[in-house]
Amino acid sequence: MMGSEPGRARDEAILVARILLVLLFAVSGWGKLTNFSGTIAYMERVGAPVPSITALVATAVELLGALAIAVGVWTRPIALGLALFTLGTAIIGHPFWTMEGADRYANAINFYKNISIIAAFLLLYVTGPGRYSLEARLRS
Repeated sequence: MMGSEPGRARDEAILVARILLVLLFAVSGWGKLTNFSGTIAYMERVGAPVPSITALVATAVELLGALAIAVGVWTRPIALGLALFTLGTAIIGHPFWTMEGADRYANAINFYKNISIIAAFLLLYVTGPGRYSLEARLRS
């Protein structure tokens, strides 16, 4: 019966979900790291405070947060932190309400994708990292 199968694959599904959820952050953080001058220029363009520091923080949060979630360490607090980080990037990076036409449409989609990512982090906060995680290993 379909109702019992999700329970049997729960930990496997959480592992896959953790990895897929942070894949975007790992790729984005790596891009920021390997083109750091471009990252600083982007932070200047969007009006981020102290662009070089903001770029460094964003890079570290994305790379280290992705790694921690992927391996399942400090999952709950990092999931909340990445949810807040994602909210900030949605507001700063995709202010569709200030735009018109195609730019408004594209940024609205990206804004709401960020909102969906926040929901996934909140679900991860509630479920925890599952059995296939460093947290579970350290507990046993």
